[in-house]
Amino acid sequence: MSTSRVVLVTGATGNQGGATARQLLARGWAVRALVRDASKSAAQALRDHGAELVQGDLDDTGSLREAMQGVYGVFSVQALAYEPKTLAAEVRQGKTVADIAQDSGVAHLVYSSVGGAERETGIDHFESKAEIERHILALGVPATILRPVFFMNNLLHYADAGDERLLALPVRPDKPMQLIATDDIGVFAADAFDSPGQFIGQQIELAGDELTFPEVAEIYERVTGTPTRFEALPIDERMFEWFAEEGYRADVQALRRQHPELLTFERFLARRLHPACS
Repeated sequence: MSTSRVVLVTGATGNQGGATARQLLARGWAVRALVRDASKSAAQALRDHGAELVQGDLDDTGSLREAMQGVYGVFSVQALAYEPKTLAAEVRQGKTVADIAQDSGVAHLVYSSVGGAERETGIDHFESKAEIERHILALGVPATILRPVFFMNNLLHYADAGDERLLALPVRPDKPMQLIATDDIGVFAADAFDSPGQFIGQQIELAGDELTFPEVAEIYERVTGTPTRFEALPIDERMFEWFAEEGYRADVQALRRQHPELLTFERFLARRLHPACS
């Protein structure tokens, strides 16, 4: 079993993988970043921060085996999928990373899933992650499963607005939604690698804030100065039914005790839209 200070980060040019890579580098870990195209600007930015770039693909088992040689840990995340072909690819890739991690003697696998995956939601892109979770647990590879909730980053879709901003979504106006900044997923992933005795064997739902969407609209208006209103659309998809019926269950207060600087949506939005002032 490797005792090195090297972590292989998959999805390293994406939101979660990039955040994890930056956190690990800041804490003194060596990061091996799995990238498809080392010439892309996001990959080059990681290299400039000190990451080692390794070219590979989650469907190329040879490149994965080579990338895992001598590493201590692996951060595993797959691209978001919605339709049958990409959902099948997500499951295949997530299982393959876990299999090769076990075969390679990786000491700690950190897998990013989704909040509620363990609760039989009936949501296709939650169930795909649940299948990967079950596979990891059945293998017995030393692992931490992180279950992030709704990404604050997704709400940046509404950043550009004219005279008025409209948040039209098929959600209940009175039902709070738990939210997480992807940068904070990187914080918890790095925590897991820093403290394996505390995190191996754990499954942790991650959230930094909890707001109704009318409250989200109020925050958008306060941060941007643009009049913003929320409009509830009819709920006709399984994911939004689940949000209305059950929703995420992260213990935000306990997570805040662990990390008082966990981003609220207001701080996240101000940081993204007014970085010089935040």
